[in-house]
Amino acid sequence: MGASAAFHLAEAGVTDIVVVERGDLACGSSGKPIGGVRAQFSDPLNIELGSRSLRAYQDFPHRPGADIRLDTVGYLFLLTTDRQAADFEASVRTQNALDVPTRMITPDEARRLCPYVSTGGLVAAAYSPGDGHARPGLVVNGYADAAVRAGATFATHTTVTGIDTAGDRVTAVHTDRGRIGCDTLICTAGAWSGLIGDMVGIHLPVRPVRRQLAFTEPLSPPAPRIPFTIDFASSAYFHNSDDGLLFGLADPRQPDGFDTTWTPEWLELFRDAVRQRAPELADMRTVGGWAGLYEVTPDHNALIGRSGELVNFLYATGFSGHGFLQAPAVGEILRDLHLDRAPFADMSPLSADRFRSGAEIRPEAHVV
Repeated sequence: MGASAAFHLAEAGVTDIVVVERGDLACGSSGKPIGGVRAQFSDPLNIELGSRSLRAYQDFPHRPGADIRLDTVGYLFLLTTDRQAADFEASVRTQNALDVPTRMITPDEARRLCPYVSTGGLVAAAYSPGDGHARPGLVVNGYADAAVRAGATFATHTTVTGIDTAGDRVTAVHTDRGRIGCDTLICTAGAWSGLIGDMVGIHLPVRPVRRQLAFTEPLSPPAPRIPFTIDFASSAYFHNSDDGLLFGLADPRQPDGFDTTWTPEWLELFRDAVRQRAPELADMRTVGGWAGLYEVTPDHNALIGRSGELVNFLYATGFSGHGFLQAPAVGEILRDLHLDRAPFADMSPLSADRFRSGAEIRPEAHVV
């Protein structure tokens, strides 16, 4: 989010942009997601954010100009109950109305797309051929390099220690390397955004939750080229990664916290989930993995907007696992909010104030 915002602002001619990063670029959540890019959501605003970002990722080699190893293999959601199928059918209608080419398919069609899938117990599947996956680290550095070429500064290994305000405005950010005066502050601190909000008394309801993934050893014969495949009931997912597969699953018992220790024991949850859905995967050997943090909000929708208390405090956080895939569109939105012009879509439903103002809550159903 920070790199995308910096690129879009610098491209628009904004000067004196400083991105403050506590470690190296992409050392936090941005360097550890599963890399999925999709427009297959239940909420129309998420569909629009995902679809617009997909187009930007397709154009990434030209603007800003970097290879991000985008692989448009599609997303395949495997559905095991009639209720799931009915809910996805409704979402597909919404997606199609927004020009996203998702379709419902039969279990046999799902198996043809992904030969690892067992059709036993499957009711249906949802498939969107325009989705896929890319490499988040390459995206971060692609945006950052272009932003630097346009005059932006990235202050790495720099920690925010405090924020000054005067009246209804932020006036400066304090770091362990000095003070930075500012006309606008944009909070894109991911799972740590609540801590930044607390510095100025702005409530950003974001919970840090650990998610883990693993990689198989090289496969011989090589794995077929498959969609990003998700068993919706268990959240177990897998897709191609170099010369093997990437595995993941959301542990429903995972407590909140900033711990990113990788614990191989969670793999047993994945193996148990796929023994019925994709049994060949259950016995594949793995060669390591990593853990990163989701930034989860109460309704699994992002927080995007401008603070009502501090008029030059903007925020984009709480993406609940969807940040990487929505980053290009959100960078555009942050640029437009800073320049006081209307974004391509109304962002008011994603205001952080929605949880205290009685605004309509629209929980996102397609959460992994």
